[in-house]
Amino acid sequence: MTVALFVVTLVALAAIAVLSVRVVHAHRESYIRTYMFPAGLIGALAKHRPELPLKDRQLVAHALRQFFLVYLKGGRRPIAMPSQVVDEMWHEFILYTRNYEAFCRRAIGRFLHHTPAVVLSHDRQSNAGLRRVWWYACLEENINPRRPTRLPLLFALDKKLGIANGFVYALDCNEVRQKSAGGETTVVHCGTDFGSSTFDGSTDGFGGGGGESGGGGGSASLDGGGSADGGSGGDGGGGGCSGGCSS
Repeated sequence: MTVALFVVTLVALAAIAVLSVRVVHAHRESYIRTYMFPAGLIGALAKHRPELPLKDRQLVAHALRQFFLVYLKGGRRPIAMPSQVVDEMWHEFILYTRNYEAFCRRAIGRFLHHTPAVVLSHDRQSNAGLRRVWWYACLEENINPRRPTRLPLLFALDKKLGIANGFVYALDCNEVRQKSAGGETTVVHCGTDFGSSTFDGSTDGFGGGGGESGGGGGSASLDGGGSADGGSGGDGGGGGCSGGCSS
């Protein structure tokens, strides 16, 4: 009887612990979604990008919010920034030192250090971070990360806003091999590459893998049909191209 009571107690404590983690995660997610960025942050971006109207700078702020959500949903594991213009706003946010520290403490429970925007390369750590961002950014927008029908905002924004030296992504490099801007070749990075091991012999970061709340799981409503974790996984259709697509 004592052993049975002990087992029941352990199970109850485990259930309470799981529930507590989920409650904390839910509070953090809600905080990120409703957080008001510092009043001058939108204007601060105009110093770097004076060509962007207010509505575009507000869209960049929305993408930065998504980046923090991705970090939370990915279990606070390392991530990498896929957008040059969102990276600029993130850096400006950090300059609001007290605001940023308070935000990190309540939103994610730790300080999130800045890392420069990157693309897939031979660096396994940054690649895993990018794949993780791709995965959870897709799920945040109800896109199947294995078979996407469109790009998530964080990966589409630089091209959408015409950011000079921004990272240009296409869903499939079989469709878009080369873009021309001002007579110069624009390297186009491929959405299909995130599920490929071509770059570093690994697909670390692609597929989620839990996180603190187990959040971000696939569902039948994802773009492209099927669940994110099932169906036709792997490298994705259409074949990517290392280092961005060019002829």
